[in-house]
Amino acid sequence: MDSYREKVLLTGASGFVGDAVLHDLSRRGLFDLRVATRNPNTFSGMAFESVLFNGLNAEQNWTQALEGVVLVVHSAARVHIMKDLAADSMTEFRRVNVDGTLNLALQAASAGVKRFIFISSVKVNGEGTPLGIPYTADSAASPVDEYGISKLEAETGLLEIAAKTSMQVVIIRPVLVYGPGVKANFLSMMGVVEKGIPLPFGRINNKRSFLSLDNLVDFIFHCMIHPAAANQVFLVSDGEDLSTTELLRKIASAMGKKSRLLPVPVGLLRLIARIFGQQKLADRLCGSLQVDIKKNKELLGWVPPISIDDALIKTAKYFQGSRKL
Repeated sequence: MDSYREKVLLTGASGFVGDAVLHDLSRRGLFDLRVATRNPNTFSGMAFESVLFNGLNAEQNWTQALEGVVLVVHSAARVHIMKDLAADSMTEFRRVNVDGTLNLALQAASAGVKRFIFISSVKVNGEGTPLGIPYTADSAASPVDEYGISKLEAETGLLEIAAKTSMQVVIIRPVLVYGPGVKANFLSMMGVVEKGIPLPFGRINNKRSFLSLDNLVDFIFHCMIHPAAANQVFLVSDGEDLSTTELLRKIASAMGKKSRLLPVPVGLLRLIARIFGQQKLADRLCGSLQVDIKKNKELLGWVPPISIDDALIKTAKYFQGSRKL
């Protein structure tokens, strides 16, 4: 990219990742920012432009939003929902994540956008790896759930658009992202650790990759400006893999708490999980999921700027501060 005052369109700015990207780019002050929003009051009074849209679907007209835009960062998506009430969830995932994404990308290419950054997911690769054999950017895709399938279908369509137009596409597949404001399982885990509740996870010797929010937004910025990122697929993590046991100990340390981990054998944990119908939870806690970020270092010269320990301390401080409000 020749000029750093180019106009950037950001989608999903009210989400966990999108909000962090918005504040990071605002802080850098290198771009003219435009944010797509469904609520006109969400970003009122802030020092960037916002445009209204009705949602991610095949019918949305992005003409106004894309006027003058050189780069799109697309973080909006229908994410994994624990209790999905949709009558046909696969149809809903495709409507938003596939049809909505490709509609935006096609209009972006027609409007002269130079680069389209797509925030995908490691779930495109699959749900787990053998210990010590990480996914790489060249690993075959093998999504299991509907969210991962929809992200893969969107990726495939985006690369086809890139092959047929002059618009560059960059696909980023993050692993589990944590940081201030994190929700879902990571938030629940922090709550349990803070309360000092003993957990039966003291003998888990798996390895999983994690990604701090700060490292993700820094990597997104690198993909926005680095010429070599064009038409590439990247996996991204903190570059340091942890077992579930190690992660819980680090979280406890970051919170100034004592870790209370009971050395229950993994086989017994899996048996109990199977009895109570919680095999997927056991897989996440006891199984491995590792990614190799060597490509990021070699192609873009990118190394994670913040360590896991520092990122967990930042996350813990935010968590504990929010509990006092």
